[in-house]
Amino acid sequence: MMTYAIRMHANGGPEVMKWEQVPTPQPGPNEALVHHEAVGLNYIDVYFRTGLYKAPLPATPGMEGAGTVVSVGEEVRDLSPGDRVAYAGGPIGAYATERVIGADRLVKLPAAIDFKTGAAMMLQGMTAQYLLRRTFKVEKGQTILVHAAAGGVGLILCQWASHLGATVIGVVSTEQKAELAHANGAHHTIIGHANLAAEVKRITQGAMVPVVYDSVGKDTFNASLDCLAPLGMMVSYGSASGPPAPIEVALLAAKGSLFLTRPTLATYTASHADLLAVSGDLFAAVTSGAVKIQVNQTFPLADAAAAHIALEARRTTGSTVLLP
Repeated sequence: MMTYAIRMHANGGPEVMKWEQVPTPQPGPNEALVHHEAVGLNYIDVYFRTGLYKAPLPATPGMEGAGTVVSVGEEVRDLSPGDRVAYAGGPIGAYATERVIGADRLVKLPAAIDFKTGAAMMLQGMTAQYLLRRTFKVEKGQTILVHAAAGGVGLILCQWASHLGATVIGVVSTEQKAELAHANGAHHTIIGHANLAAEVKRITQGAMVPVVYDSVGKDTFNASLDCLAPLGMMVSYGSASGPPAPIEVALLAAKGSLFLTRPTLATYTASHADLLAVSGDLFAAVTSGAVKIQVNQTFPLADAAAAHIALEARRTTGSTVLLP
C-alpha cells in the first residue's frame, strides 16, 4: 500500500520539499499508524528544512498533527483504531497523509475540538502552557513582554496571560498585527524593536518587566535583556531571525543578576505523564474559552512550500494548517 508525503532530499529553500508517493508505514511495538486530517505549520519546520536543525536525508518535516488512529502495534494498551488523536514534538514526519509515531506521544483529542484546531494548537499551545506555568510562572498583577505577539504562540500567550491577570505588552511588526494582538489580550503594543527598552520603560513607568518571552532571536535578544527588571528572566524560546550571538555570562550580572533560559517542548513533555499534564491544561483552557485558537491560514499539504514562503515572509498571523 502507498501513501503521500512531503520529502526533502537536500536542505535549502522551500523548493526542496517535494510531494511524493511513499510506502504506507506499519506500526511496530508501542507505535500507532495515524491518518492525518490536518497538520500544523511551525517555524521549527523551517529550521529542519534549511538544515539549522539536522535530520538524516531524505526526510519528511513536520512535528504536529491531528487525525485518526488506523492501527496499533503490539503492547499498545490505551489506543484503538478510530480514536481521535493529536500530537506535537517527537520525531519529524508530520507532512504526510499517514505516519507512524510512538503511542506514548499521542493524546486523545476532546470531542469539542475539531481536527484543524487540534493540529493548530498542540505545539504552539503546549509551548505557551509551559512558558507561562512552568518556565516562569506568571501571576496576577505582573507585566510581561511578548515578542511576535500576533504569531501562533504569541496570540495564545497574550490570551492566556491576560486570563491569568497579567498585563501584556506585545511586540509586533505592523499596525495590523498590533490590532490583532490587542484583540487577543495584549494591553499595550510596540511596533518594531528599535526603541524597545525605552518604550517598555515608558509603559511600566520605569519598573521594566520580570520576564521577556522572545521567539525572534538574533534581532531582539540584546534589546530584550534591556527590558528586564533586576532578577528578571529572559526566556529565549525561538530564533526566527537567527540564533542570538554568544554572550558573556558577566553581562547577566551587570544587567541586574538576570536569569537566562532556552526551554524546549521536548524537555517539558519528556514523559507521557508530563505530556498528559501539559496537553490537559491546554485542552481545559481551550474548551473553557479562556484561549481561542485562530487558524488564519490553510494550505494543501502538497503545497507546503507556499506555506513556508508565507511564514518566512511574515505574512501569516495566528496558526497555519496544512490539509492532506
